[in-house]
Amino acid sequence: MANLIVVGAQWGDEGKGKIVDLLTADFDIVARYQGGHNAGHTVSIQGQKYVLHLIPSGILHPQKICVIGNGVVVDLAALKREIMELQSPGISCEGRLFVSNRAHVILPYHRAVERADEDRRGEQRIGTTNRGIGPCYEDKMGRRGLRICDLSNERALERIVRENIREKKPLLSDPSLNFEEIYSEALALRSELSKYFADTAEYLNRAMDGGKRVLFEGAQGTLLDVDHGTYPFVTASNATAGGACTGTGVGPTRIDGVVGIAKAYTTRVGEGPFPTELTDAIGGQIRKLGQEYGASTGRPRRCGWFDAVLVHYARLINHLDTLVITKLDVLDTLKEIKICTGYRYKGKLLDSFPPDIQVLEQCQPEYVEVPGWNQRTEGVQEFDELPSVAQDYLKRLSDLVLAEISVVSTGPDRTQTIMPSPKSQLQRWLSLRPNTAPAR
Repeated sequence: MANLIVVGAQWGDEGKGKIVDLLTADFDIVARYQGGHNAGHTVSIQGQKYVLHLIPSGILHPQKICVIGNGVVVDLAALKREIMELQSPGISCEGRLFVSNRAHVILPYHRAVERADEDRRGEQRIGTTNRGIGPCYEDKMGRRGLRICDLSNERALERIVRENIREKKPLLSDPSLNFEEIYSEALALRSELSKYFADTAEYLNRAMDGGKRVLFEGAQGTLLDVDHGTYPFVTASNATAGGACTGTGVGPTRIDGVVGIAKAYTTRVGEGPFPTELTDAIGGQIRKLGQEYGASTGRPRRCGWFDAVLVHYARLINHLDTLVITKLDVLDTLKEIKICTGYRYKGKLLDSFPPDIQVLEQCQPEYVEVPGWNQRTEGVQEFDELPSVAQDYLKRLSDLVLAEISVVSTGPDRTQTIMPSPKSQLQRWLSLRPNTAPAR
């Protein structure tokens, strides 16, 4: 039985939504394990674009089950909107979406605190989405958070909300938080969404005992992980593969492998160091051709050359077994392409990815320059049909990162993909017959 984790191998926005959508056909359940509605997963199907923030991409496949795990922080109003938006094209979540009753709830005061904190930081701001994600995780770790299961206990709900408002008001320049409004809205959303709430850890483990396959979907990317990313310019959760276990209540021995997703170049949203960033016309060209604007915020993404040092680090942290390269077609018109193969700091070539962002900010990337292919690759579905120079580029990336490349995305649509060969590790996983274990 293959239970796989899909994780971003850069700073997020790698195209995980499309890849999860593609892989879902071989799985029974798709489970999201961290982050919040700051994530934006875009999937294009026959010209129709879907943007998902909380709900796993697997919801676009009829009969598949989707789970939002305990490691996700949930804005119930945002969840309601997303469910309703899916109803317009005829996609129903009822009976197919389960939200962990242990997940923490984002409330209006979380958004207010985050906005005030970003304003206070000024030029040192993190560049968050101001959706309350970080403050909600802070409350979770501070043991003052509100979980979905607490919504059923009105006395506990009242106490937690009152205490949090009292504590947070002094942090705000405009302390306009209203207990009655927040409390009443929470009760109303509980009533409307209660049919989706469940003990998802119990559900997932029983499903796997019965031979069901689970695809674990992460948000953001490895370099935004709170422990292993470019701290403090990171998200507030564990976006790496390890977060899949703690974020869903599934033991690590139940995971068969990890699939990493990386663009054929590098992007970053918000603040923080970015060694291969291009601030010239080429960076602007990549942004325009790649439509590099945040799916959640619309913010323009910073663009740069492929950073093999960074992706090699992601391979190490996640123990990536195979890699997916997306947006290869964006590079079609470039005459020359650079690949970062190392970092030089104060004249010395570093032998590992530096943890200190002040060091990273001063690193000079070491590049190899390779020729561009100057041919259209958009929509190519067979590896052998790629220009030989593009094939060489992918092989170079694979050799530098020390991971096989099993899938290549050549456009936004489902069909614009080079799928794995029968010999690839990913295809071997997908071909495994499910096992069953006795129910406990």
